[in-house]
Amino acid sequence: MSRLQAQPTAAGRPPRQVQEGLWLFAPNRDTQGGSSWWLEPSAADGSGVLIDCPAFNDANLAFLQQQPAGRIVLTGREGHGRLRRFQEALGWPVHVQEQEAYLLPGAQQLIGFAEQAELEPGLRLLWTPGPSPGTAVLLAEQAGILFCGRLLSPLAPGQAGPLRTRRSFHWGRWLRSLEQLRAWLPPEQPQWLASGAGLGALRGEALVPSARALLDQLDLVALAAQQPV
Repeated sequence: MSRLQAQPTAAGRPPRQVQEGLWLFAPNRDTQGGSSWWLEPSAADGSGVLIDCPAFNDANLAFLQQQPAGRIVLTGREGHGRLRRFQEALGWPVHVQEQEAYLLPGAQQLIGFAEQAELEPGLRLLWTPGPSPGTAVLLAEQAGILFCGRLLSPLAPGQAGPLRTRRSFHWGRWLRSLEQLRAWLPPEQPQWLASGAGLGALRGEALVPSARALLDQLDLVALAAQQPV
């Protein structure tokens, strides 16, 4: 497919700015109502990051085409959406956990990683399987934000936790990933959680605050005893 063929067919609405340097796209039907984020470069020589794919429409594409060269990070299979079309239109590389690279046949500039990867100083990826085999999180240290995909979902204003569904891959690994995540994070990081789904539970807010305290307070033993969905 040529770039001329990869044109959106809907107008859509552009993302909204959540805080300085951070933008939130409208929920995407192609990813079961998933949420995508744009993080502006933290330095003059850095790259912006599109975290998961928003709807492929005129407004979103125009917004992204106005940005300096960027990259795409996928936090799991639920965030792939129209990845190939965005990549054809933008020409950006794609970072994906190697377990799920096979789900993107024909995509170019795929950069797989195993357990961890550093995109640039202070911008790090960690493999956190559970919701899907290749789930990953992205920590933006300077902004104090953890982009957690569907590893943690909003439950109520100021609250988030693991939310198992019938599509979930492996509950035990999910909980082990949360334990590993707590050990991997630097002290007092993150300040905010940026989830990849279910933001309606936040009742108008976009981010979950006091994220490190929330993570530390998760009772993984009690969660392990939950009955399957």
